[in-house]
Amino acid sequence: MKRRRFNQLASAGIGTSISIPFYSISKNNNQNYVRLGGPVFEKYNDPAEWISALKRLKYRAAYCPVEAGTDENIIKAYEKAAIDNDIVISEVGAWSNTISLDEKERKDAVDKCIISLETAELIGANCCVNIGGSRNPEYWAGPHEDNLTEDTFDLIVETTRKIIDSVNPSRTYFALEPMPWSYPDSPDNYLRLLKAIDRTQFGVHFDPVNMVVSPQIYFKNGAFIRDCFKKLGSNIRSCHAKDITLREDNYIPQLDECKPGFGKLDYITFLTELARLKDIPLMMEHLITAEEYASAADYIRSVGKQNKISI
Repeated sequence: MKRRRFNQLASAGIGTSISIPFYSISKNNNQNYVRLGGPVFEKYNDPAEWISALKRLKYRAAYCPVEAGTDENIIKAYEKAAIDNDIVISEVGAWSNTISLDEKERKDAVDKCIISLETAELIGANCCVNIGGSRNPEYWAGPHEDNLTEDTFDLIVETTRKIIDSVNPSRTYFALEPMPWSYPDSPDNYLRLLKAIDRTQFGVHFDPVNMVVSPQIYFKNGAFIRDCFKKLGSNIRSCHAKDITLREDNYIPQLDECKPGFGKLDYITFLTELARLKDIPLMMEHLITAEEYASAADYIRSVGKQNKISI
């Protein structure tokens, strides 16, 4: 989950074809691959500059490069650049609280999701993603005793249907990122949502760290990840990459997010399972500097290399 700042995009000169060669990824039967991506810190004003920045980062996947609701001609120019250069646009973030107790906030959030889903459909992103939301009146994504109730489950189902039906997408998906204290909080509850929402274009956003909520899952997170892919794999549209630690000098379990490589998430299992899916991106998030992202990418690529998975 991440709120992103986007560049103001210039419309001049965006209609031209852009093709910048990347390093090659092996797709033969002896070596799998995963598309890695993350935020672009370098400023860009048009698709050519965006592609150049991705090339320098060696990313094969990218967050949506434009704001939701951007002029359609600009959106289509970025889509063409992505296609011409073998980039998968992973997701359009629609971070907002669609089940807020405040009716204005709730309505504005639903409208934001609809505009974001329209943008994802236009640009050919794998998904538009939000969280299920929270009944917490103080923090839009925070825990609350009413979050994991059947009434809230039904509200999320109703709201998600409304968003999808308002756009009726045909090539992108609306997805909900798992959260520790709101639906979907587990692979089984994600399956419940898939069945209850009952929309072909509702997909899965997979972030294993957000579902590591106990020492039991923490110490066996490889098996947990395999179970998630077994249950949800065919519906996964995009994934987030981070890591997690369990504090050892405290009697109450305290789990903390950290940079990939500094925790105990089983990246061998994560990458192995993800490589079985076709062109589902792995997107780094929540780091602060470009240097931190480069370090995280180096770690993920090193795990991939050791296990014959091209990143």
